[in-house]
Amino acid sequence: MAAGGPRLAEERVGQVVLPGDALLLPAQPEADGERLRLAPIGPQKGRLVCGPGLRRGGEGLLVTKCGLLRYRGPAGQAGGGTGSGPGGTYWVDSQQKRYVPVKGDHVIGIVTAKAGDIFKLDVGGSEQASLSYLAFEGATKRNRPNVQVGDLIYGQFIVANKDMEPEMVCIDSSGKANGMGIIGQDGFLIKVSLGLIRKLLAPGCKIIQDLGQLYPFELVLGMNGRIWVKAKTVQQTLIVANILDACEHMTPGQRKQAIARLSES
Repeated sequence: MAAGGPRLAEERVGQVVLPGDALLLPAQPEADGERLRLAPIGPQKGRLVCGPGLRRGGEGLLVTKCGLLRYRGPAGQAGGGTGSGPGGTYWVDSQQKRYVPVKGDHVIGIVTAKAGDIFKLDVGGSEQASLSYLAFEGATKRNRPNVQVGDLIYGQFIVANKDMEPEMVCIDSSGKANGMGIIGQDGFLIKVSLGLIRKLLAPGCKIIQDLGQLYPFELVLGMNGRIWVKAKTVQQTLIVANILDACEHMTPGQRKQAIARLSES
């Protein structure tokens, strides 16, 4: 617990928080006269969303992960602000490598076994996820997908909690694949931190824009810290994979210099 007891969450934005820290929420007269209410689902006007690394406490929020406290306003402005506006989202930006399945996350899984009508996938969590053969676009009892042990699957979680086995699907709510399914045999799979994945998935990511000027390539990003990359040749694929793996510890200037040297060679 931070010295001096609980503090307002807006005062801790951009600072390091530790597990057990208590964060008080700004006042909202129409709620209970003291604290801002938490939204049970998506963000609404004047409502607050409790993001990863935080959970609801008696007087506000309790920190469950070590990292930097971030805030995004209800209009979608970036999370380095003051957090003084009504509503929005608070979360903890941590650099953990172990993935905890979350419902709705898109991940890359590795098929480890076929058990009847169910495929078992390694997603990097504490236990394996299950995937039904019917959870593919156009799949039926007669038209089964050609999935083999060792294949890479890009899908999303529909069940993910501590009391049940994670369950994945490769179709969206309308029954379409929408980019999900079996990933091609070629390419290269790397493992990075979850913080880098969130950075790469951010709109207008400079890292991907800089790499796009070097070589044309295909990229699949999983929220479980796995990246599948494929370029025109094996050498280009390895170069892009190595840059992605190293860019987490590079400044923007160092990254641009490395890409410039590669483009000249």
